[in-house]
Amino acid sequence: MDSNNTSTPKGILYIVATPIGNLRDLSLRAIEVLRTVDFIAAEDTRHSRPLLDYHNIDKPLLALHEHNEKQTAQRVVERLLQAQSAALISDAGTPLINDPGFPLVRLARTHGIRVSPIPGPCALIATLSASGLPVDRFSFEGFPPRNSQARLSMLKSLTGEQRTLGFYESSHRILEFIEDIGRIFPPERPLVIARELTKMHETIVNTSVAHAAAVIAADPYMQRGEFVVLIQGAEEIRATETLSDEQMNTLELLLEECSLKSAVALCCKITGARKEIAYKTALSLQEKR
Repeated sequence: MDSNNTSTPKGILYIVATPIGNLRDLSLRAIEVLRTVDFIAAEDTRHSRPLLDYHNIDKPLLALHEHNEKQTAQRVVERLLQAQSAALISDAGTPLINDPGFPLVRLARTHGIRVSPIPGPCALIATLSASGLPVDRFSFEGFPPRNSQARLSMLKSLTGEQRTLGFYESSHRILEFIEDIGRIFPPERPLVIARELTKMHETIVNTSVAHAAAVIAADPYMQRGEFVVLIQGAEEIRATETLSDEQMNTLELLLEECSLKSAVALCCKITGARKEIAYKTALSLQEKR
């Protein structure tokens, strides 16, 4: 007999996606799993209890959040190794997508424990699907840095990214974040702001980098709730879509005397250069200095 078949049976760790707002968005399979596991590891047990009560799910809850997940992961794995089964849920959406759970999943897999995803809601994917922006390629950047200088540096590193960019942001910093985007990205770049997805006041706004801050500032409701921000990726510059020697020389001279934004605008006005190409070239020149 194969010795592997005589090993102690292990439990299963289910990664269960939960609603991002509307409690009815919990799938039938997710409900079944949550009702049959031995216990549930939740990011915030107080937050998860109303959802579980709504679906008549009565299981022991164990708190697993960013401040205790390494220690709690060990406790969960010990129980899984004793053939108990567990479900991991976060406050909203798919666990591990900017939520706790990575140490637990890695540790479970290291011990040969089966990890089974129960797919469902995800704020990023929901916004991408309804945004009208290209979604064949995208990059999720999570929450931007809280510090403005670090945030600007991060945004500058992404201006040439050709994939649609996705961010999460809180109501406390959404306006500051949008304003910083306006300082770095070309003004005509398409941008989408989504808030309160699947809830009564769900809002998805298509705008541009130049007008996004005004959209937020004009409506106090646009500074409430949890936000997803999408920025359309940069257009690919083909080999023939480069600055001429004259345009390059003009841009270099202007960059020595003006801000990047002013240098690009003046270069385009003087030489007729395309703004997107001039902007990307100016960024590249700055990075080399």
